Amino acid sequence: MTVCRGCCCGTVEKHPDVDHTTHLRKFREAVGPDAVTVANCLSSCEFSNVVVVRPARGAGARPVWLGGVLTDEAVDHVLDWVAAGGPGRAEMPPGLVDHLIDRPADDSAAS
Repeated sequence: MTVCRGCCCGTVEKHPDVDHTTHLRKFREAVGPDAVTVANCLSSCEFSNVVVVRPARGAGARPVWLGGVLTDEAVDHVLDWVAAGGPGRAEMPPGLVDHLIDRPADDSAAS
């Protein structure tokens, strides 16, 4: 899982009412600190907060980009999906469908 925490994502300047620290802690506690990569910028600032859920190795799926992950509910949906197997292994929860975004065309963005 990659969590953007750069210029726009994860900042109180852009989202002052979001507990960014708690969200990041929940991700790390749920999947393990080594399974969460914190990126400075994923080039999708207009969709902050951005989370990229990587499929399990061998699942044959592509990473799924999610934007607007700003609420405890959205974070919980991401974590429930990952716990169920994530991309290629489990169906995406309906609560995440509206959070789907396209990977930016900029190839320097993390995947």
